[in-house]
Amino acid sequence: MPLTKNVVFFDGLCGFCNKSVDFLLKVDDRKELLFSPIQGEVAKQILPEERRKNVDTITFFDGQELYYRTTALLRIAKVLGGIWLVFYPLVIIPADWRDIAYDWFAKRRHRFFGKRESCRLPTPDERARFLD
Repeated sequence: MPLTKNVVFFDGLCGFCNKSVDFLLKVDDRKELLFSPIQGEVAKQILPEERRKNVDTITFFDGQELYYRTTALLRIAKVLGGIWLVFYPLVIIPADWRDIAYDWFAKRRHRFFGKRESCRLPTPDERARFLD
């Protein structure tokens, strides 16, 4: 498979992660983002093994580089453009500082939002935006 760009890798079993994908699908008017569960085949081709095992971290692939945690979120905001660009200047704060709250929440996300038995299945309209 040729490498593609603007791929959001998410935990397909996480309730919060799936709600986040639903949100991104709604706000991505230009359809710039693609989505792939960390548990999927595309993730096996693009993500290092330790990242596929560590499913508590969102990952963003821009076609050249992988970004994790809050840096991934800020890169996604940059791709979305518009009002979402207001968050991008936070990139000047060191990632270690930004990721403290992210890591705290990531460890508790299943407690707050539940865990699914299987990965999210896209609707027929969404199918073109999901990679296996």
